[in-house]
Amino acid sequence: MIAIIDSGIANLRSVQKGFERVGHEAKVVEDPRLLPEARGIVLPGVGAFADGIAKLTAAGFIEPLLRQIERGKPVLGICLGLHFLFSESEEFGRHRGLDILRGQVVRFPPEGPASPGRPPAPLKVPLIGWVPIEIVREAPLLRGIPDGSHFYFVHSYYVAPSDAGVVAATATYGVPFAAVIRRENLMATQFHPEKSQTLGLTLLRNFGDLAARC
Repeated sequence: MIAIIDSGIANLRSVQKGFERVGHEAKVVEDPRLLPEARGIVLPGVGAFADGIAKLTAAGFIEPLLRQIERGKPVLGICLGLHFLFSESEEFGRHRGLDILRGQVVRFPPEGPASPGRPPAPLKVPLIGWVPIEIVREAPLLRGIPDGSHFYFVHSYYVAPSDAGVVAATATYGVPFAAVIRRENLMATQFHPEKSQTLGLTLLRNFGDLAARC
């Protein structure tokens, strides 16, 4: 069973249905005591960083999640779930994250880069839509996914890791940013695989296969 953490900060049914479509049992869990029973854990999230961390804390998920990560259980963060893994976020002030990965969550700049003969153009934030990714490092999560594949993004902030070695794929929107993170059993995407059609389902299948082997 894959446990999808429910702290009231995401539409979890679409993630659950995505796993079910690729043949992996997934369960939305409200009780953190169920995490040790799962083969893999998904940490989704939408909305504001500080509110999300507060809800995870109030629901009692923080320490159980950290223990499962330390024990080597596969964990997949999605969108805001990716942000939670880092040291801090600048969204509406400074807020501490889980600090599992060093780095910050920062806002997209107000303008894109200048080009010869053209001034910088305003950058519409949030980014909403399909953007191609560039695979920069082999990762089991990306097995069967071609370089340049498009995924669906919805976000105003992105992660800036201190260690570039954790970045498996990037995307560009005004600036290049991390689209997929991987460090050992810890994986995360800035995009929404559950909203990314066939290739998103491939990614969910890859995670489910990894979890099934643990």
